[in-house]
Amino acid sequence: MKKSDREKELARIAEEIAGCRLCREWGTGEPVPGEGSAKAEVLFLGEAPGRQEAKTGRPFIGRSGKLLRSIIADIGLKEEEVYITSPVKYLPLRGTPSRENVLHSREHLMKQIAVIEPRIIVLLGNTACLALLDRKVEITKNHGTTLQDGGRIFFITCHPAYALRFPAAKISMREDFEKLSALLHIKQKIT
Repeated sequence: MKKSDREKELARIAEEIAGCRLCREWGTGEPVPGEGSAKAEVLFLGEAPGRQEAKTGRPFIGRSGKLLRSIIADIGLKEEEVYITSPVKYLPLRGTPSRENVLHSREHLMKQIAVIEPRIIVLLGNTACLALLDRKVEITKNHGTTLQDGGRIFFITCHPAYALRFPAAKISMREDFEKLSALLHIKQKIT
């Protein structure tokens, strides 16, 4: 699929998200479908929009987003080369999104992934793991590890909001991203 066709399809999915009755029932604010390259090799997947995101419709622009974006830059990736999103596309009415909300929202996410076709999906915390692995993962024990499924690599790390609360997690997250950087460079040398 050509880049322009991918961009059109992502725009169509964003309209679908904006018109989704169930997503609106569970959330508030502007829809936050995601942003970045329609042909990104790496997709970063969080949890759900926060207040700042719900005001603007852009993902990861609050405190945790600034941390994520700075670490992405630190490993040499440009924001316009990656795709940043969450499984849940609206600010949840009750803090953490429910399992039911995540599983419903996954329908939109899977359509986006089918269009973008990323080789690596970075799972930022438990909600991201639930959305794509259909299970919770003990992040403190499994961060910095990868799983492969269907030719795609899932890279597990903590959510940046967690890293902001716990200094040790912030250090671990930076170390995880160094592993991600090495994984990307290995791929580049092979192809």
